[in-house]
Amino acid sequence: MRKTISSLAILFVAVLTVLGFVSSIRAEGGEWKQLFNGKDLTGWKHVGPGGVTVEDGLIKTHGGMGLTYWTGGKIGHCKLRVVYKMRDFNDNSGVFIRIPIEPREEWMPVHYGYEVQIDNHPETSNEDEYHITGTLYSLTKPLAKPGKPGPEWNTMEITIDGPHTVVVLNGVKVTDYTEGQPVPERKFDFEPQRGTRPSEGWFGLQNHSDNDIVFFKEVAIQPLK
Repeated sequence: MRKTISSLAILFVAVLTVLGFVSSIRAEGGEWKQLFNGKDLTGWKHVGPGGVTVEDGLIKTHGGMGLTYWTGGKIGHCKLRVVYKMRDFNDNSGVFIRIPIEPREEWMPVHYGYEVQIDNHPETSNEDEYHITGTLYSLTKPLAKPGKPGPEWNTMEITIDGPHTVVVLNGVKVTDYTEGQPVPERKFDFEPQRGTRPSEGWFGLQNHSDNDIVFFKEVAIQPLK
């Protein structure tokens, strides 16, 4: 009888320990994980022309068009936070999400992923508001236009939740899109192909051209609860 009670006590303690461990994991599940260490490009890989460097603790884009993607695998059911600024009054870049396969060149992500645009004045390149900061490039119209010009800092948060994508820029919602909603037809051959995207995908940061310099201070991910 004593052995039985002792065994039950040990089992009870073990169960509590496991439950405590699981609770700890769940509690940590909502924390932000930094993907850029502020020192170098560990965990990142570049494809295409141009590139990025780390200067004064910031990722700086050079030339283009290319993509620097996170090598940690596909992401989904999460929130991305990207803190960036333009060097000039307006510069062009983007955050690519839902890329179906690991990038090997620069155009596959453009055509088969989504680009969350960084460009406050697309009209200067004969593009419309479907190409403005915070939209899914050429697919969604902005609900607001809260993008700040260089050299002010912007905070972009992108929620990827199954077929649902939400973009909040500087605390203001710009995009709220669910797969299957109507989108305009393609106008240019450099715009993405139409069609659904995967719930999980690779993501990366665009370097657009020699004349478009953008700095990234923070890239972080937070799993959704």
